Amino acid sequence: MKKTFYLIWGLILLSGFTANAQKPMGISEILDSIQASNPTLKMYDAEVRSLDETAKGAKSWMAPELSSGFFMVPYAPRYWKSMAGQPGMGQYTIAAQQTIPNPKRLNADSKYMSAMSSVEKEKKGYTLNQLYADAKKNYYEWIVIKKQLFILDDNEKLLNYMIQSAEIRYKNGLEKISAYYKAKAALAGVQNMRVMLDNEIKQRKYSINTLMYRDKTIEFDIDTSYTFNSYQNLAFDTALFVTNRSDIKAIEKEMYVNILKQETERTRLLPEYAVRFENAYGWAKQPLQFSAMVSVRLPMARWSAKMNKANIEGLKWKNESLKQQKQVILNESTGSAYGLRTDILNKRKQIKLYEENILPALRRNYQTYQLAYEQNTEELFQLFDAWETLNMTQLEYLKQLQELLTMQVELERTLQIK
Repeated sequence: MKKTFYLIWGLILLSGFTANAQKPMGISEILDSIQASNPTLKMYDAEVRSLDETAKGAKSWMAPELSSGFFMVPYAPRYWKSMAGQPGMGQYTIAAQQTIPNPKRLNADSKYMSAMSSVEKEKKGYTLNQLYADAKKNYYEWIVIKKQLFILDDNEKLLNYMIQSAEIRYKNGLEKISAYYKAKAALAGVQNMRVMLDNEIKQRKYSINTLMYRDKTIEFDIDTSYTFNSYQNLAFDTALFVTNRSDIKAIEKEMYVNILKQETERTRLLPEYAVRFENAYGWAKQPLQFSAMVSVRLPMARWSAKMNKANIEGLKWKNESLKQQKQVILNESTGSAYGLRTDILNKRKQIKLYEENILPALRRNYQTYQLAYEQNTEELFQLFDAWETLNMTQLEYLKQLQELLTMQVELERTLQIK
């Protein structure tokens, strides 16, 4: 009795674990997994960290310089010695020099280098949006394929019914054989399509597993629920895209970085100073000597400022190019969004006609022929034609549904909506 009790509880726990393992994944869970695990995003995180770490050294000074050696020592050793009361010639010197950078240049470099990572952050957001769109496209295609498989299940039952019924009637001399073979061929076509659709599901599964950066062969199922979003109340003005789109933000950040880079080039035209101290050890009665000097670098001279001025002008036109690129993206995105929204609204009307008028009428038509066939007032080829029309229309409906969901994914990609 005790063993039976433990066995029952073990089976309950095992079934609970199995249920959890087979729990369908929703699109939100998949997208969250992509955001947390996809290596492309981690690559951007590492790049951002690299730039931020590099920026910490923006205000560093140049290393001090030390030098040591002989100074003004004659080649002839006889002059090294004191002669006739005169000290010998030559000295041994130790010198130190430090360049003092212009504080405005250091501040400009710091702002420029600190801003560089902001571009990569926005590029990460753009890439994440593309990954989301790829995942949603595969997810919705999987949903439609599952709906096609449900239709194939019904078709297989209906065709088996036709075949079995025709075999019985043919034996009794009540049925023509031609429609029977059409039904047999259609059944084989259904089985062939099932093989194709099973393979399509595997492909979608591999793609989603790849996006989530996990073993490609992990088995899982998806939640087949979905919603239609027409975004009819959104105004597709430039402010919406500037606010939402990471690629546009990346262009704006890059333009800002270029402005900061221009400032760093201007600060390189400012003077910089250096101090140098030398201590000279003489010999043969020479006194201990030193020199202390301050030097200034003048990069604003006409012949030395050409490169900096050229860089400033080049960055100006680089920003003009980025500005036009931003306008191109805004123009294309606005037009694409309006077009997609119009297509979505029209496609939803078409799908509504299929759901409320076309498919119900064809189902009733098939049911009418089936009833008449069972009552021996219609022949098999008429029933088969009614089924074939219904089947083709159902598949066309699913094709329209797939197109609608794809349009929705593309609109969400354009608007950068998760």
